[in-house]
Amino acid sequence: MNRRHLLSALGAAGLGAGLIGRARAQHEMHDMPGMSMPPAATPEPSPAPALGGARYRPVHTPNGWTLPFRINDGVKEFHLVAEEIEHEFAPGCVARCWGYNGGTPGPTIEAVEGDRVRIYVTNHLPEATSVHWHGILLPSGMDGVSGLNQPGIAPGETYVYEFTLRQHGTQLYHPHADEMTQMALGMMGLFVIHPRDGEAVPVDRDYAILLHNWALHPGTSRPDPSIMSDFDLWTFNSKVYPATAPLLARSGERVRIRLGNLSMWNHPIHLHGHRFLVTGSDGGRWPHALWRPEVTEIVGVGQTRDIEFVAAAGDWAFHCHMSHHTMNAMGHGIANPLGVDTRGVADDVRQLLPGYMAMGGNGMSEHSAHLAMGMMAGPGNTLPMMTGQGPHGAIEMGGMFTVLKVRDELPGDGRDPGWYRPPGRELARRVSNDPGFGTPLRRPKA
Repeated sequence: MNRRHLLSALGAAGLGAGLIGRARAQHEMHDMPGMSMPPAATPEPSPAPALGGARYRPVHTPNGWTLPFRINDGVKEFHLVAEEIEHEFAPGCVARCWGYNGGTPGPTIEAVEGDRVRIYVTNHLPEATSVHWHGILLPSGMDGVSGLNQPGIAPGETYVYEFTLRQHGTQLYHPHADEMTQMALGMMGLFVIHPRDGEAVPVDRDYAILLHNWALHPGTSRPDPSIMSDFDLWTFNSKVYPATAPLLARSGERVRIRLGNLSMWNHPIHLHGHRFLVTGSDGGRWPHALWRPEVTEIVGVGQTRDIEFVAAAGDWAFHCHMSHHTMNAMGHGIANPLGVDTRGVADDVRQLLPGYMAMGGNGMSEHSAHLAMGMMAGPGNTLPMMTGQGPHGAIEMGGMFTVLKVRDELPGDGRDPGWYRPPGRELARRVSNDPGFGTPLRRPKA
């Protein structure tokens, strides 16, 4: 990734005075990756731009990237390409999906309130598409609903959208043409608009995460767009744990996480070890009087929410609190015979039902352990329901799960700092192996 020096941005001032020129200089200070995906590491945050009174922290999209732009006669130009892609949800699970510019979600578009933007959209799909700029205030003819606001963008065609950004906040983009298919296959992205006049309470790190769901049936290689509820992959930026990149911060830093939900479920997002403030939505950063403390925030379908907190040292789980949303490849509609010994049954059933995966007789973690040990074979191109190893054994999570890693010091190159080592006796520990230990109270029998 190339870091552009401030002086090069200042050299663009000849393109025009006022906000547009300032916005370019502000934005070009941070990393502008090329068209390939960057490493999963979290780079050190760039200094907050401070030109023309506007101050903001460029966002970082874990497992994703920010779309570069160019300035043409004072207009900020972007180019999206809708196309079929090969996407890896996690090692061992790859599917043919649809996305933008080589990936899903599409690259994050980042601009400043007051910018005039021009966005080219080229269609490499086998059917017509369009782009709706979700939550953005713009002229009706730019709203992107195929048939209502514009003709569909036919295969091979390029359309252009152009409008002035009259707001700030965490916004989204997605098709409004054959929406059930195109969104189910991964076509969506984040659109972040920074406030023109800066923020009274600045952040040190700014993350952006898009929530989505997928129906990739066991043994198949394309998501099923006809599913409305029984999804089997739940993703942060189109990745499932353990492939979700960790969120990094230093102790005491103020962190913002922008959450956008373009799935078909509502998600109660929970952060361990912190009480965060809900500070904004697709309506922008709220007035301070509206900020409210939470530890879990529901992000509804089609909504965005911004949460902010001061980072405390440790490794902290960050996940959806719908239990089956932190699992992979759930076997819907198949009985879970908890308490029944089903050894030897799976191979027989799979001859009739190739996607069958027997649950463990003592719980689902037994199933994952057998898969990891090679004692049980799962269907092809399908992940275990629970996976991931931590410093103390199996983490037994999947789907919408990642780890917030906060340290007093972090590697300067953005590498994962490894697992947290609690100081002193700040670690739960075993005190007995005796099942009859202690004298715990029990509810009296009636």
